[in-house]
Amino acid sequence: MINLRGIAAFLTLLVAAAQGHAAGVTIGVVAPQGGPLGLLGAQIAAGAGFEIQQSGNTLVAINETCEDNSGAAVADALVNAKVQVAVGFLCSETLEGALPKLKDANIPAITVSVRSRILMEDALKNGWPLFRMAPADGTEAAKVIDVILKDWAADPIALIEDGTIHGHELTEAVRNALEQNGLKPVFIDTYRPGQEQQIALVRRLKRAGATRVFIGGDRNDVAVIARDAKAENIPLSILGGDAMRAANQPLALADGVRAVALPEYALLQEGTAAADALRAKGTEPEGYVLPSLAAALIAGQSAEAAAAASKPLQEALVGTTFQTPVGAIVFTGAHELSQNPYRLLEWRGNGFFPPAAPTQ
Repeated sequence: MINLRGIAAFLTLLVAAAQGHAAGVTIGVVAPQGGPLGLLGAQIAAGAGFEIQQSGNTLVAINETCEDNSGAAVADALVNAKVQVAVGFLCSETLEGALPKLKDANIPAITVSVRSRILMEDALKNGWPLFRMAPADGTEAAKVIDVILKDWAADPIALIEDGTIHGHELTEAVRNALEQNGLKPVFIDTYRPGQEQQIALVRRLKRAGATRVFIGGDRNDVAVIARDAKAENIPLSILGGDAMRAANQPLALADGVRAVALPEYALLQEGTAAADALRAKGTEPEGYVLPSLAAALIAGQSAEAAAAASKPLQEALVGTTFQTPVGAIVFTGAHELSQNPYRLLEWRGNGFFPPAAPTQ
């Protein structure tokens, strides 16, 4: 686990080393260093800091408050430190104020968190140097739709959701896509979340003839529905969304339940070596740790490639394939990931893993 006191000491050592002998590429790491977002900031700092140290580059740590109108000061700090590229950026409030100044200073910003499509549209329109390693809004729904159309098109499908904004919007996007492809769900409903049992709901699904059900809801509700369907001998293939990436409690999730979610990169082949190296240093590779490590790796490699080719760093970022612990990363001309990062995963034992069957 990462603690704030430990990460503060870690950053102090890195900054002191950088001041003693600046080397390689100077990379800004923008992340909250305290407050309610401090734990997420610590994950960003741990992953990026580990990679920067391993590569012999120079780290400049910048505190991110995520407050409105705070971005200009962050940009000023990056410019004054003469960074060549910056990574992190947990909050859109930071980027909105920072990007115009980063454009003037030719400093690309790689966010591991911000998903806003509107912000990226503004960035492209204004020539702001924003690159996104996080999934854009709508990519979760796009992957869910792709999976359902590929695997479930011939089966009776039910769509249920928990009434939250995210659950409703995600399920509506799926419903609209199915209807556009000439498919009509046999059952659509909003269930009451947080219940200890959902027997009435699974019986209604059975009466409707549903054998496949997409659930726009949280992990515990899905666990309850799966348990009650099994108890009632109702065979249901269940698919959830990224909300399934949560603590496996109070009710454990049944094996075989699937989710379209961002993977736990430490469990994948690409991330194993980096995860082991981080653990050897006392850092658990959770949350933003490995994506931030990957962002710092991309920052360093692209800066070196740009210098070698005598071209702008932004040009080195676009279209290049970077092999990272979160997989191969390619930025499109629109500064987005070329591949949807969401994957179809299946719960087995103690984690989500790629399905054994060839469904992807």
